[in-house]
Amino acid sequence: MTPGESGTTTPTVAMIGNPNTGKSTLFSALAGLSTRIGNYPGVTVEKKIGRVRWGTQSVELVDLPGTYSLAPRTLDEMVSVDLLLGRQPGMRRPDAVVCIADASNLERNLYLLSQVLDLDCPVLLVLNMWDTAMRRGISIDPEALSRRLGVTVVVTEAHRGRGVEDVRRALMRIIDQPPRPVEPLFPPEFYAARSELVEKLEACGSALPPHYLLDRLLLDVGGYIESYFARRCADNLPAFLLELRGRLGSNGCPVPATEAHVRYDWARRTLAGVVTRPRQSRVSTSSRIDRLLTHSVAGLAIFAALMFVVFQTIYTWAIPFMEAIETGQQGVASWVAQGVAPGPLRSLLIDGVIAGVGGVIVFLPQIVLLFLFLAVLEDCGYMARAAFLMDKLMTRVGLSGKSFVPLMSSFACAVPGVMATRVIENHRDRMVTMLVAPLMSCSARLPVYLLLIAAFVPATAYVNGWVTLQGLVLFGMSSLGAAVAIPVAWIMKKTFFRGETPPFVMELPPYKWPSARVVAWRVYDRARAFVVRAGTLIFATTVLVWAAGYFPGDRGALHRLETRIDRLESQPNGKSDREVVLADLHRQHNVLSARLMKGSLLGQLGQAVEPVARPLGWDWRIAVGTIASFPAREVIIATLGTIYSLGGDVDEQDTGLIQAMQSATWPDGTKVYNVPVALSLMVFFALCAQCAATLMTIRRETNSWRWPAFTFVYMTLLAYVGALVTYQVAIRLA
Repeated sequence: MTPGESGTTTPTVAMIGNPNTGKSTLFSALAGLSTRIGNYPGVTVEKKIGRVRWGTQSVELVDLPGTYSLAPRTLDEMVSVDLLLGRQPGMRRPDAVVCIADASNLERNLYLLSQVLDLDCPVLLVLNMWDTAMRRGISIDPEALSRRLGVTVVVTEAHRGRGVEDVRRALMRIIDQPPRPVEPLFPPEFYAARSELVEKLEACGSALPPHYLLDRLLLDVGGYIESYFARRCADNLPAFLLELRGRLGSNGCPVPATEAHVRYDWARRTLAGVVTRPRQSRVSTSSRIDRLLTHSVAGLAIFAALMFVVFQTIYTWAIPFMEAIETGQQGVASWVAQGVAPGPLRSLLIDGVIAGVGGVIVFLPQIVLLFLFLAVLEDCGYMARAAFLMDKLMTRVGLSGKSFVPLMSSFACAVPGVMATRVIENHRDRMVTMLVAPLMSCSARLPVYLLLIAAFVPATAYVNGWVTLQGLVLFGMSSLGAAVAIPVAWIMKKTFFRGETPPFVMELPPYKWPSARVVAWRVYDRARAFVVRAGTLIFATTVLVWAAGYFPGDRGALHRLETRIDRLESQPNGKSDREVVLADLHRQHNVLSARLMKGSLLGQLGQAVEPVARPLGWDWRIAVGTIASFPAREVIIATLGTIYSLGGDVDEQDTGLIQAMQSATWPDGTKVYNVPVALSLMVFFALCAQCAATLMTIRRETNSWRWPAFTFVYMTLLAYVGALVTYQVAIRLA
């Protein structure tokens, strides 16, 4: 128990269950909004903890990742086992475990329960989806099952909120009860081998782990626990384990097959006479629907149409909200400009703080819409079918079908795409998907493409005007990242994330109407996680880039110009020369801003890296724009507007900016921009990691700076090489 607010103790309750059993729905019903989200130290696994008060008793609920088995193969999968055994740093051992099972598929779900019971902890079994079991004609005697298991059993329909109060009452009863005695399931030969293993570890000087970990050390061939103890036992532990397993196999206890045999046999004996199924199985409504939705042709066509509708809707529906946020941001900036005199404070507030907050909130419409669709599709049961359909395609690059939706999501924005990788249980697949998701061409790249295509790509038409060169270039740039992601993902699976590809296991849950309460909670949970966790880092990055573009430099003359502009703009438009004077002041302001940008830390950095950028056809101004666009790719347009003395309020359709770029020259008088340079710049932006929001989201999702740094480095090198090859080939063909 953890210390309470008044010196008493707060019981800790862990919740565990198979995927698609309603575990997270029940957790949300029990915990409400009083949850905090983070990551366990050193792993990508999310930590979700709810602190609730039931009567006079405070309780801490811990939602563990959905899993089919407590047989850890990676450090991430070890988190649940460590927490349940009280070995997780910063977390006490749970005082009780709630194991959620699908009442309509009890035999398979009892496999996990049998492992939980081996942990020697008070257990509450929740038979969720009770209504589904009844619809299928399945009869279950909860009281008889409780007597046979020796644990309390409660039935629930979590998506309707039914039985939640029974869970609360049962938990309060079992928290102070001793656990049921651990029932030996394996044959005597297995426990004899475990005793030999204890002697081996003692001889190595290793601290003896709990019995459950000793069992896993024998059963999980090549698993995380074996590698963990092999590093700590110098006396050739893997060879000893191989010998033990060989003898067990000779004695009729083959490893690892014996565990499945023993546990499923126990489940069948436990359920005999407790669960009754109809003699004649009938074809369910879900099965009839699946004949169409999982069909190799019709299913893929329906899935493609659905994904098109989802992402097109996200793109179109999000735009008004994003524009409203940007308008509000401009309004707040104008209000600050009116109330704060020109100077460092006003610049910090407008270009640092307000821009930083806006850079976070502007992503919310896309995130909310995406997770609204994902929550609806997941809660109704379709997401499992989508993963099943796409598995064959994704397997070719070493991923699973569950990777498809996060990658598709990244075409709208990589931030929700990275967050959507949480649906992937396998650690290696999740990491690879997360690290290639930023290669998908998100909507923020579009303004850069449109500006450069409009300025430098000829409007050549083909096929009687139905196909244009500009359209082909736009399609090519939008598709380039996805094409490159395929070999990148394959290389990562063969190098950094080597390992045996696990079989694709995906339960197809029955279809049901999505719960509005569950959907709303999931959307709120994801949106809050983004704002609280990634938003702070995005904001900090924006402020740092502002500072690099503001300092050093004497901005006194610029501030005096801004004061004169503010004074003139506040006067009524009565004088005939007011507009002429204002135009001249704005021109002087833009020229001075460009000069100060060149002398700033950002400008100096751009000039310093110009020798590196020259092989790409870039000058220092393009380099500055590229560096300044780190918080968000589209910032390059405003930065180029400032550099070319046009001000920072230009967009990709500004004719002045297009003309300034077309007339820009090197010191020898030759043009800076041409088609090869435009193609080089677009390829760079198609492949680079110029988005602080995405990198910070990866940081929060992986709980490590290592992976966002890796992403930035590999994508920057990839973008540089791609831009270099593009320019050098194009300049020779021009």
